[in-house]
Amino acid sequence: MDLFAGPGGLDVAAKGLGLTVNGIEWDDNAYATRLAAGLEGPQGDVRKFHPEDFPDATILAGGPPCQTFTVAGTGAGRRALDTVLKFVRRMADDDDVAADLAELDDERTGLVLEPLRWALDAKKPYDVIVLEQVPSVLPVWNAYAEVLKERGYSVDTDVLRTEEYGVPQTRRRAILIARLNGVAKLPAPTHQPYRKGRRPDPAHRHPSWVDMRDTLDRKEPFVVVSNYGTGGDPKERGRRNWDEPSATVTGKISRNRVMTPDESKELPRFTHAEAGLLQTFPRDYPWSGKDIAQQIGNAIPPLLAKRVLEAALGLAKPPVSKAEPGMFDFAVAR
Repeated sequence: MDLFAGPGGLDVAAKGLGLTVNGIEWDDNAYATRLAAGLEGPQGDVRKFHPEDFPDATILAGGPPCQTFTVAGTGAGRRALDTVLKFVRRMADDDDVAADLAELDDERTGLVLEPLRWALDAKKPYDVIVLEQVPSVLPVWNAYAEVLKERGYSVDTDVLRTEEYGVPQTRRRAILIARLNGVAKLPAPTHQPYRKGRRPDPAHRHPSWVDMRDTLDRKEPFVVVSNYGTGGDPKERGRRNWDEPSATVTGKISRNRVMTPDESKELPRFTHAEAGLLQTFPRDYPWSGKDIAQQIGNAIPPLLAKRVLEAALGLAKPPVSKAEPGMFDFAVAR
């Protein structure tokens, strides 16, 4: 059961592992992509659904909207963090917080509590719970952990770096894994961490991070000049060479300039398909509707989701190589 399923980042990973998935998504555009990809689940507001609507689900997953918690967002969630943590405790004590949630400055902040509602309301406890969000939500996941432990779960939480799991992109995500049976443990890294200005260490126990050169079909060297962190000075913009992982893929990826290494000539900017590959979606993923760049930027990278699900379900980890991202076999529905 995938809450806030988006265009299907976690669902692609789950299907690749042979799982059956139902995902709830309210956004018209993301839902259009889901339909084109043949992903199951209703369109609507997660708050209008209940665990009994999906009685066969044994795994609960979710990545609530991050806009109020992310640094680039409104900040309403970060400002309300102490209040949200109190709501977690009240929900654990069977206190109805719905009216108080409605008083928050931004209603999206309260959505971070929806997975807890589902976990607490389920007549039969879920075997496994997997949650992801931006790093600033880690305190909320830690509060979840205390509640879930009281109900017999083993829980592990932390912030993971996507490039350490083979994703050709630096992106940090707060992850929670809970298991009703067995010990919950986050996945161990499979690749080296990226450090600005440093090359991969050939003596490291893990292979190099996966870079943009090994991911995209471009034949000529390039440098990506970021639209972020300028401070008004173009010289201060972040840069990534093609033999490095991409910076975090966001809905504004098309604003990043792709240049020759000496920055004397501008090259074609990243397409939606290329942005999807940097997120490890399949090469032929049927992006549909509008705001496709935003759909891609909002999604969890399927490869990270796959590693997290493998750990959550206690599945054997496959051999690691520098195989291309977008590696999942995926039959597009027609």
